[in-house]
Amino acid sequence: MPGARLITRDVRKTFGPTVALGGVSYSVEAGRVHALIGENGAGKSTLMNVLVGATLPDSGELLLDGAPYRPQSPQGARRAGVAMVHQELSLCPHLSVAENIVLGAEPSRAGFVRQGETREIAARALARVAGASRETTLVPEAKVGDLSPAGQQLVEIARAVSQTRCRVLILDEPTSSLAGEDVQRLFAVIRALADKGVAIIYISHFLEEVQQIADGFTVLRDGVTVGSGIMADVKLADIVGLMAGRRVEQLFPRSPRTPGEVVLEVDRLEGEDKPRGASLALRRGEVLGIAGLVGAGRTELVRTIFGLDPVKSGTVRVLGVSGPSSPSARLAAGVGLLSEDRKGEGLATQLSIADNLTLSKLGGLGPLGLVLPGRQRAAARAWMDRLAIRASDADEAVRNLSGGNQQKVALARLLYHDADVFLLDEPTRGIDVGSKAQIYELIDKLAGRGKALLMISSYLPELFGVCDRIAVMRRGRLGPARPVADLTEHAVLMEATGS
Repeated sequence: MPGARLITRDVRKTFGPTVALGGVSYSVEAGRVHALIGENGAGKSTLMNVLVGATLPDSGELLLDGAPYRPQSPQGARRAGVAMVHQELSLCPHLSVAENIVLGAEPSRAGFVRQGETREIAARALARVAGASRETTLVPEAKVGDLSPAGQQLVEIARAVSQTRCRVLILDEPTSSLAGEDVQRLFAVIRALADKGVAIIYISHFLEEVQQIADGFTVLRDGVTVGSGIMADVKLADIVGLMAGRRVEQLFPRSPRTPGEVVLEVDRLEGEDKPRGASLALRRGEVLGIAGLVGAGRTELVRTIFGLDPVKSGTVRVLGVSGPSSPSARLAAGVGLLSEDRKGEGLATQLSIADNLTLSKLGGLGPLGLVLPGRQRAAARAWMDRLAIRASDADEAVRNLSGGNQQKVALARLLYHDADVFLLDEPTRGIDVGSKAQIYELIDKLAGRGKALLMISSYLPELFGVCDRIAVMRRGRLGPARPVADLTEHAVLMEATGS
């Protein structure tokens, strides 16, 4: 029977008046995969920073294989056998796989890197992770920038297990950028490492994946442990209830909706590559879902509608009026886009919440075209309160917020702009269940107020729970929109794959 590899007892950490960890007890056994679950802001990141030596706890006890463990730095944690692979990979794309694996711990003599030993270390590390993955491009000489996202993920894992005998491996949202087949290959790697005695701490917002890969689980809420157990013995609804602090009987609220006039009409729209002859009609008071596989052209469709990508042919009419295809023209017509790339183009993360929220509509925030900071902050605070955005104040930089709160800021900008048509591209990607529930509720309220919403999602239960109609996109072509009551998830998948 495997023993407890890592134990935390009543670990506490505060940052000024903010209690990040209010008493967390947690353990993971050797050779097991243990999921750490919680909403953004629940304390997961702080706990992981404590475990890898990036943050020192105020109090509490840590044990590693029964011995006291208190790392003073990430390097100290790595030497002790505790390593972490972060959601945002920290690889150097211009270097080779081998160079990335030994980066920061290069074998050297007289100031010169020993290339032969570098290659041996990399080969041993790759042998530990690549065998179960069937990833054929993982050789020490390969350039990291030429690898697929799955290959880069494996290089990061190889680096984590290369420096010393890895006893604990922490994986933070490891599947966020992976497709279905790559997820299963990663799971094979995780299982292979666990079979060799490594204790795996697995952090993810994808509860179905957690249920598939994890042996046990612990749930954090507001900086404390609120539940733990064996994954096979618990229902996902119970985990969601622990995360949210309440029973979530109905994750997808649905108020009575009465579709009205057509506000967005797309007729045989062609982009440079995708979409290909797409047509749709979106009415007030409805949510129209777009399903399809990654790469089917769903994002290209909304970008072309919004004017970010060029229109090759076809028309886009807003309230019966067709005109110039540009983001400024669409915004002026009452169309707002929530990008799937929140950090890359959806938000200016280095700017404040107030700046991000008001950027598209600065008029009215001061006389003679000026922007008065007080008015800007007041406008931002009003929407922060309405959407329950957790932040110290409106001047806080968006980069400091959790993913769920960043997504709320992006949505708040569309609400502040008073958009009539919402183009939502993966609106709940990478955020926790509690934030998802809040966004589902907001979508329902917007539809009830007569707004028109076009929603792209790769998660079919979400589309079926939120939307009134669903259209399927495959290889750039958009199928007819049909009522949700007339569809099944199986039928949508068959249509998306062309089966």
